[in-house]
Amino acid sequence: MKVPTVKLNNDVEMPALGFGVFQTPPDETITAVEVALETGYRHIDTAAAYGNEREVGEGLRRSGVARNEVFVETKVWISDYGYDETLHAFDKSAGKLGLEQLDLFILHQALPGEFGKTLEAYRALEQLLADGKVRAIGVSNFMESHLTQLLEVASVVPAVNQIEVHPYFRQPGVIAADAAAGVVTQAWSPIGGITFYRDGSHGSTLQDPVIGAIALAHGKSAAQVMLRWHVQEGRQVIPKSVTPSRIAENFDIFDFELSGEEIAAIDALDTGVRGGAEPEAITLEAFGREIPEA
Repeated sequence: MKVPTVKLNNDVEMPALGFGVFQTPPDETITAVEVALETGYRHIDTAAAYGNEREVGEGLRRSGVARNEVFVETKVWISDYGYDETLHAFDKSAGKLGLEQLDLFILHQALPGEFGKTLEAYRALEQLLADGKVRAIGVSNFMESHLTQLLEVASVVPAVNQIEVHPYFRQPGVIAADAAAGVVTQAWSPIGGITFYRDGSHGSTLQDPVIGAIALAHGKSAAQVMLRWHVQEGRQVIPKSVTPSRIAENFDIFDFELSGEEIAAIDALDTGVRGGAEPEAITLEAFGREIPEA
């Protein structure tokens, strides 16, 4: 089946459901991407910092799916922030992916303590967009304050803001700020996987009784219910897996609909506890790493 699309603020169409490869080992990435594309996914999300862009590109080529049918997204790591550095980061990512044009190119994090570098990096994204090297640009893990600072000087409003969103951590303030600016919220860790492999104190959304009851009522899995929840609330969503059966399961979310009461019940599960890194704590000293050349 064909996945519905989300229209970005520059009228580019992006699939509402994508396939992520965060923490997917390079040697498993090629097959995972091939399976995802065979299943019907038409959006692949990767990042320079994941270390698997080259394998994503190989998976795309081996799949046999035409380039213009697949929406490819990747991210600039903080070590490559700065105007010239970010222009070169595009060359590195495009070279590894084996692509001349990227569909979506975004900043992976804000650098709160060196926000000038962040703004210069975004200015480079605007140039890449003007040059036709990317079809859309955006940001990731930007909180309301970061978005406000960026919008004060940006010539182009970000098309997306990719943030941690799942039933146990909803970030309604950021989502509202995105919506007010015309930015699509993209959910990473959409079924709360980030909470499973941390300290375990938050528990697993897959075992949540509220989500389980809704899944039972629809004859669906807990993961499918959560992905459907995102889509119905207007978020673009990028689940990840290397297991073919789960890749297929995560794709099968367009033949049922959650009621308003069910959506409200999932919304009410928010703990306010972040699973990923604190965006305000991101520094080059703590998180910087060299991104290899293509």
